[in-house]
Amino acid sequence: MAKPKDKIEDSLYTKVVNLCVRRGMIFPSCDIYAGTGGFFDYGPAGVEIKRRVEASWWNYFVRQREDMAGMEGCIVNPPGVWKASGHVESFNDPLVECSKCKKRFRADHLVEGALKISVDGLPLSKVQELMKQHKIVCPDDKGELSEIKSFNLMFKTHIGAVADETSEAYLRPETAQLIFTDFKTVQMASRKQLPFGIAQVGKSFRNEIAPRNFVFRCREFSQMEIEYFIHPKKLDDCPLFDGVKNVLIGMCTQAMQAKGENDKAEVISIGDAYAKKVIGTRWHAYWLGAVIEWLASVGLRKENLRLRQHTKDELSHYSSETWDVEYKYSWGWKELMGIANRGNFDLSQHSKFSGKDMSLFDEETKEKVIPFVIEPSFGLDRLIFTLLLDAYSERVEKEETRIVLQLDASVAPADVAVFPLMKKDGLAEKADSVAKELRKSFVVIYDEAGSIGKRYARVDEIGVKWAVTIDYDTLEDGTVTIRDRDTSQQERIKLDEIPVRIRKSTRSFG
Repeated sequence: MAKPKDKIEDSLYTKVVNLCVRRGMIFPSCDIYAGTGGFFDYGPAGVEIKRRVEASWWNYFVRQREDMAGMEGCIVNPPGVWKASGHVESFNDPLVECSKCKKRFRADHLVEGALKISVDGLPLSKVQELMKQHKIVCPDDKGELSEIKSFNLMFKTHIGAVADETSEAYLRPETAQLIFTDFKTVQMASRKQLPFGIAQVGKSFRNEIAPRNFVFRCREFSQMEIEYFIHPKKLDDCPLFDGVKNVLIGMCTQAMQAKGENDKAEVISIGDAYAKKVIGTRWHAYWLGAVIEWLASVGLRKENLRLRQHTKDELSHYSSETWDVEYKYSWGWKELMGIANRGNFDLSQHSKFSGKDMSLFDEETKEKVIPFVIEPSFGLDRLIFTLLLDAYSERVEKEETRIVLQLDASVAPADVAVFPLMKKDGLAEKADSVAKELRKSFVVIYDEAGSIGKRYARVDEIGVKWAVTIDYDTLEDGTVTIRDRDTSQQERIKLDEIPVRIRKSTRSFG
C-alpha cells in the first residue's frame, strides 16, 4: 500500500502515519487505483476508535444533558442554504498556479511555510504583497506563480436527470447550517426552551486546493458540532458556569499576540479569565471549560492544549469572539477545534432568505427573540489523529523497540484481548468461550496466531489496555494471566474478576 505524501518532515508524525497505514487503521481511500488526495478510509482498529470517540462525545454532550437535543441532517443541500450562509460568495481559499508544472497551491500556506509566520485573517492583497516582496516561487520546481485567485471550496453536484442551473446542489461544507435550517422543527419536537443546544455528527466536504498532513486537512471528513442557543440578553446568565470556573488551561490572548507572544500560553482558570474580561461572556467561558474537560477525559494531556483567542483581524464576519483549542504538535501550535460566538447571524440570514420566522417565544421574558449562538465545532478525524500522536510511545524490550499506543481505555479499539497460551489441549476452546462471554459486555479481540510476545506487541501498538491469557492453570483453577499494556505487568486473577478489572479503566459509551 502506498504511503500518503505530506509536507511535514517530522519523526513522530511520520511514525504515527506509518503505524496507521501499516496496521490498516487509517489509510488512503481507493489505494489500488492510486486514489485521490484528501480522502481516507478507516480499517478495523481505526473505525472502532472513531466510533468510540464519537460515542463519548455524544454521551458527554447530549445524552447526559437535559438542555441538548440531537439531529442528523442531509449531506446534499439546495443552493439557497449556502447563499444564505455566505458560503457561495465567500467560502474561498487563495489559489496560485505554477507556470511550469501547473500545480496549484494555497498562497497562504506557501507564505507561512516560507516566512514562518501566520497570515490568518490577512486580506488577499496583503498575502499577494508578501509573495512578491519575498519572491516566493513554486516549492517543487521554482517556477513563477500566478496572481492569487479566489477558489470556492464547495463541491457542486446536480439533483435529478438534467444537469442545469435549476438542478444545482452542494455537498455540505459543514454540519452547522443544517442545525440552523432545522432549528424550529427540532425545537418543537424536543420542546426545549432557551438556553438549549442542538448537536449533530456527520460528514462534510471541502474541495481543498492542497489537502495535507494526513487526516489533519482532508476533503471528506467528519464533524461533531453543537449550536447552543441563548437569549441575546442572557449571555452572562449561565447556571453551569461554576462547574468549570476552576478549570486551568494555558491561554494565548489577543493582547499576547499583539506583543508577538504567539507561541506562549499563560495558565489561568476559566473563572479568572472571565473575571478579567479575557473571555467576553459566561456562556462562552462555560463552553471553553466544558470542551477542555471532555478532551482531557478522552486522554489528551492538558499540557499539550491551549486556548488561543482570535485576533480582531482574524475573526469571521459573523463572530464577535472566537477561541481555538490548539494542540502543541511537534510542528507547532495548530487548531484542534474552535468555539465561536456566532451571534444571531445564521438564523437571521435563513429567515431573510427563506422568508420563514426563525424567532422563538421566550417563556420567561414573554418576548420573541432570535437567539444568539455559541458553537463548539470539532473535526473528528483531526481529533483522532491528535489522540494517536499524544498516545504514541516506544518501549525497548529484549533489545527490540516496540510501539505502545497509550490510548485512554475508553477510546481504545477494544477493551480486552484474549489469547490461548497454545492452540492444543483445550486451551483454544476455553479461550474462545471466555472471549464469547466477555463480548456480551465488552469489545474483544481474540488472537491465537504466533507467540504470546508477538500477540502482546500486536495489541499494544493499536492501544488495547488489557490482554488475558488462558493457560493450563486456567483449566485447573479458573484463573488467568491479565497483562497491563502500559506497564507490561502480569497478574493472576479469577475469570469472574476480568469484567471488574476492565470496568475500572473503561467507560462504556454504547
